[in-house]
Amino acid sequence: MKIVNGFDIMEYAKTNNYILPAFNTTNLEMTYAIAKGLNEAKLPGYIQISSNNLRLSNPDAIVYLTRNALKKTDVPISLHLDHGKSYGDVKACVDAGFTSIMIDASHLSFEDNIKTVKKAVEYCHFYGVPAEAELGSIRGKEEDIVSEADAKTDPDLVSDFVERTKCDLLAVSVGNVHGLDLTPNIDLPLLKKLSEISPVPLVLHGGSGIPFEIIQKAKQYGLIKINYGSDLRKAYISTFGEAYAKNHNECNVIELSIKSVENVGQKVKELVTIINRN
Repeated sequence: MKIVNGFDIMEYAKTNNYILPAFNTTNLEMTYAIAKGLNEAKLPGYIQISSNNLRLSNPDAIVYLTRNALKKTDVPISLHLDHGKSYGDVKACVDAGFTSIMIDASHLSFEDNIKTVKKAVEYCHFYGVPAEAELGSIRGKEEDIVSEADAKTDPDLVSDFVERTKCDLLAVSVGNVHGLDLTPNIDLPLLKKLSEISPVPLVLHGGSGIPFEIIQKAKQYGLIKINYGSDLRKAYISTFGEAYAKNHNECNVIELSIKSVENVGQKVKELVTIINRN
């Protein structure tokens, strides 16, 4: 199947009452595993990569890998830039063939956030690609970037932010955290209030630590997309770590890589199935 446009997968999710999981990749194995897991579950979702992880590859390489991974799939899967840190990253990913984009300027002042997001959104929309932005800040470790900030999304700023930026999805901070070292405490009343105000669907980052029953409740409050990274990375790294623990001379990279695709794929299948369970 071809990489699906971000607007189309959002519409598909709304029509079928799905929550779309967005799974972070870094390399070939992770990319293939995400596509495999989603296809086995027969449920849609995103393959995504952050600006930080593009240090080890580039947008063109990830598009190439994703296209190859999707040759054996028949479920809708989009390719998303997660935590795009600059306009240059956004432009490079759109030009390469990414079908969904996040520009993350949440660390800036409110006005500078709007200015940065607006520029990225204009470029994305010219090419028919939806853009996600973030309002508020999320604590925890996202790959190798640690944030101590913990500012929940202010409902009074949402309408103005979305109207002025023209973003298509809004990532919010409601007690969600990045990584597995902190415990999330999701403020469902705040999420409900945000959903009533926001003219666009909502996104939760840091899905790996959020209880499934909370996610299913959040589905009632405009949640269309939830990000998963740590769960998959743990399954990937554990594959090699367990082999090394058993045998310090283990060096069969290809067999362990194939096994990692199976292990990560199973985690993907498990997560997308549980969050969409009625």
